[in-house]
Amino acid sequence: MHNRRIKIGVMGSASGPQIEDPVARQKATVLGREIGKRNHILISGACPGLPHDALLGAKEFNGLTIGISPAFSEYEHINEYLSPAGHDIIIFTGMGFMERDIINIRSSDAVIIIGGGIGTLNELTIAYEEGRAIGIVTNSGGISNSIPHVVEELCRRKIPPNMVFDDDPIKLLDKLEVVIREYPLPIHEDGRVKDRKEGRG
Repeated sequence: MHNRRIKIGVMGSASGPQIEDPVARQKATVLGREIGKRNHILISGACPGLPHDALLGAKEFNGLTIGISPAFSEYEHINEYLSPAGHDIIIFTGMGFMERDIINIRSSDAVIIIGGGIGTLNELTIAYEEGRAIGIVTNSGGISNSIPHVVEELCRRKIPPNMVFDDDPIKLLDKLEVVIREYPLPIHEDGRVKDRKEGRG
């Protein structure tokens, strides 16, 4: 990591019942505050909901925040995706939600899942396949308590050693910082990220 600042991608529910859950919203805010306190960079999909609550928490401690927008312009970002303001930097990908997720994850040293529905599940599977460190805020609604079931029982894959779980966002960040150091991304000599040994499917 060469002592550079860690980039934490916060991915989770942008809409749906999870964003009405005061427990999930409080966890998201605490998570953002802790990212800001630790001088990490918060990356999100420039969306509303729980990732935005985390952004607001980070800004309480002057955290640097970057939004990876699905839109191709500020106008589209605001008027068509109804995305909130507040990021220090917004990158307009023009790629829509699905392709934007790839940029979001590849821009992050680690990914944290909070709450989450089908879109977050897409982000989780991309992060898993690409070997990113992943933290799961459990008991935050959505898919947060179902990930071991999805990975191990439905997909017949393994929970990797760089995937950590905790319902306390502060303890989760402690764990995540450890696995970021212990399990750096496997890189080919030509710079590409190696696929997981388990194979695809």
